[in-house]
Amino acid sequence: MSLIGHNTPPIFKRGPAPTVRLLLYVSAALVLLVTDLKFRYLEFMRQTVAVVLYPVERAAATPADLVLNAATYFATLAKVQQENALLRRQQLRMSEQLMRHQQLAQENSRLRTLLGMRDELPARSVAADVLYAAHDPFTRKVILDRGSTHGIAKGDAVVDERGVIGQVTRLHPIQAEVTLLTDKEQAIPIVVRRNGLRGVVFGAGAGQLELRYLPATADVQPGDSLVTSGLDGLYLPGLPVAKVLRVDRDTQAFARIFCVPVGGVEQSTHVLVMGRLSTPLPPMGGDGDKDS
Repeated sequence: MSLIGHNTPPIFKRGPAPTVRLLLYVSAALVLLVTDLKFRYLEFMRQTVAVVLYPVERAAATPADLVLNAATYFATLAKVQQENALLRRQQLRMSEQLMRHQQLAQENSRLRTLLGMRDELPARSVAADVLYAAHDPFTRKVILDRGSTHGIAKGDAVVDERGVIGQVTRLHPIQAEVTLLTDKEQAIPIVVRRNGLRGVVFGAGAGQLELRYLPATADVQPGDSLVTSGLDGLYLPGLPVAKVLRVDRDTQAFARIFCVPVGGVEQSTHVLVMGRLSTPLPPMGGDGDKDS
């Protein structure tokens, strides 16, 4: 007879079948669920578990949050950089347009002033534009876009909206060369507006003029305005020429009087070329003023 029986020893007996266990677990879960829904027995336990597990949840979610925040940061940074670049380009365009409008407004103002001067002048006049400066570094000359075919003559005075800037010294059919006041070969008779004292202003280069051959005791002060006297017959009397900058009297017989032109001698782009009168006007200053 075999020692091993066909029946399983009690120690190795299995429990309920898996299906039975599943039904028991489901039933228990349903009972707990219904009981919790009705009486809220497990609310405190849920809260306790949530509090205990919150740090674990945050620690587990931190890497994902860091990746998401980094991606959002770099995307926002790239967008902001693009917007800044666009705004800078727009600002540059607007600044350029504003400067262009301001320049046009200034040019229009100068042109209106020149046209008003032309209407008031007793002599013929021709409006012209400065094309370019002469290429000789030792002279102060500019080239105009008007010449003899437009009625300009050699020796005509050239002014802008502020005052005299030079004289036509060379003429072509469609262009004219103007020697500026500051050229060392230029001289123009003037009168001190304040007291009628006459003199001659010479070009000194570097944007300056010099009033020469006046005695050291001459009544000339810094700030005095100098205008054309009309004695040479080339310039109409009373045109603004220069303002006295400095007077050096020292001990010499003649004062050294330095002046600056009031006209835009080396900056003007729009000018007026003034012809000479057939009947000259009486000169300004000195005896001429006394007679009047």
